Amino acid sequence: MNAVDPLEQSLHAARALVLADLVARDVAQAEVVSLVEDAVTHRRWWVEQWPEGVSYLAGLVAQDVQDALLERYGRWPLCPVCDAGDPHALDVEPELGPDPHWVCGRAGVVVAPVGGLT
Repeated sequence: MNAVDPLEQSLHAARALVLADLVARDVAQAEVVSLVEDAVTHRRWWVEQWPEGVSYLAGLVAQDVQDALLERYGRWPLCPVCDAGDPHALDVEPELGPDPHWVCGRAGVVVAPVGGLT
């Protein structure tokens, strides 16, 4: 029986968390899922170069997808906290660290862990 590679397990977990957030916000179309796959492929190389960064994968994949969506479609995920002013996206905090969360930078409010948007 083959043991599950911890790196692959972490990459699959990061993919699943970001996909859950995309589904929760109803933007998980095929072309968007392809952006997730691209981010996971890029981060596979990154974490092979720096194995200590494995616990940062979920936040980094979320940021990569967020950046790719901004270039192609617009801000994501939109902040559900702020009612006034221009719509704005949530930020991933910490930018490079374990246990990433979606945060409203304007209000300073933690909205949900990555993978926990509703």
